[in-house]
Amino acid sequence: MFLAIGVLGGYLIRKFIAEARIASAEEAAQRLIQDAKRESEAKKREAVLEAKDEVHRLRTDFERETRERRAEIQRLERRLVQKEETLDRKVESLERREEQLVRREKETEKVHQSLAEIHAKQTAELERISNLSSDEAKQILLDQVEQEIRQETAALIKEIEAEAKEEAEKRARNIISLAIQRCAADHVAESTVSVVELPNDEMKGRIIGREGRNIRALETMTGIDLIIDDTPEAVILSGFDPVRREVARIALERLVSDGRIHPARIEEMVEKAQREVDVKIREEGERAALETGVHGIHPEVIKLLGRLAFRTSYGQNVLKHSMEVAYLAGNMASELGVDVTLAKRAGLLHDIGKASDHEVEGSHVAIGASILRKYRESNDVIAALESHHGDTEYKSVEAVLVAAADAVSAARPGARRETLEAYIKRLEKLEQIAESFEGVDKSYAIQAGREVRIMVKPDRIDDLAAVKLARDIVKRVEAELEYPGQIRVTVIRETRAVEYAK
Repeated sequence: MFLAIGVLGGYLIRKFIAEARIASAEEAAQRLIQDAKRESEAKKREAVLEAKDEVHRLRTDFERETRERRAEIQRLERRLVQKEETLDRKVESLERREEQLVRREKETEKVHQSLAEIHAKQTAELERISNLSSDEAKQILLDQVEQEIRQETAALIKEIEAEAKEEAEKRARNIISLAIQRCAADHVAESTVSVVELPNDEMKGRIIGREGRNIRALETMTGIDLIIDDTPEAVILSGFDPVRREVARIALERLVSDGRIHPARIEEMVEKAQREVDVKIREEGERAALETGVHGIHPEVIKLLGRLAFRTSYGQNVLKHSMEVAYLAGNMASELGVDVTLAKRAGLLHDIGKASDHEVEGSHVAIGASILRKYRESNDVIAALESHHGDTEYKSVEAVLVAAADAVSAARPGARRETLEAYIKRLEKLEQIAESFEGVDKSYAIQAGREVRIMVKPDRIDDLAAVKLARDIVKRVEAELEYPGQIRVTVIRETRAVEYAK
């Protein structure tokens, strides 16, 4: 019973306490809600105030910017107005200037017209006073100008030549002298006849044979003329073809040595001599190529090269001359630092046309070029061959060296032989060319035709005209005269004043 009362009392007490706690919690909640409402209203009022402040600030900034932009626009408008006014003033100024220019142009045209009338009157007056037309006066002026230009040209030529010679002569002489010193070639002078010695004069009759059949057979088979005259114990073989003459010489020497001379034996010996000469020709060509160091030459060109061993030009053996040219050209090319192999090859083959010039029409230059083209020689070698006598322009330094070496080899003392008649004709022709120019008084060919000295009239040829005269004579000599080496042309102008003291 007490337990039940105790439990009930405890329950009631806990209930009362719980209700009291709930009531106090509700009151606290109400207070919290009211506090929250008051805080939210306060914050709301603060936010509204801040928003109003921000709106006011933005409005103030916008108004300020608007005022600034409006002021800038007004300033730009004022500048535009000023520029328009300036442009208007400039346009007005240009219009005034244009009007002034038009007036001045009209005035200038009037002045030009008046000047033209004055010029025409002056020209007519000058023509009347000088008795010359304007064309004649113009021609006189042109002649004076031309004379002045010629004098200036001659002076310039003289100056350039002096500078070029001063520098080039030293080097050229040095190169050529070195090349000649390094070249030690043998030289043989031959002619168009060969002499065969006989053991006795009775052999002449055997060579002639019965009714001349032996000598006719030998001449027919070799194409060489046999001259049997009063020369003791000798027979002369005459012929332009040196190879045939060599064949005839060998065959005749063997016939004389054998003693059996008749047409059949002559034919046999001529054939043997022909084979021997062919072998000798090939050997000579190979020897020349080997000694000069030129390789890769076509076998047919080797044979033609060997034929030059029996060919002479002005008494100079052509093969030895070709080898000498190869040496000289190679040495000069070595000194200058250009293609030595090309210079040697072109020098050795430059006269290859002389091996066939008695069989084919044309100059030895054209024949040689045709031969080298046929056997596919290089274009550089062919160009050097074509230009070694100045027939075409030089296309390389090696071509110039070949021409120079050819002139050095042919023009050195004792290299060539020419007849007295041809020598005298060449000197006379040289003097005739020099004396054909206006203002020349006398001319003298000296130093065996290697120099011509020309005396001019000092009252007609001045110093500058003397320089031009020398060049003109050189060009004329090169065009009309054939000569070995080079010819020096010296023009001498002398003025003397003579008085006598009494």
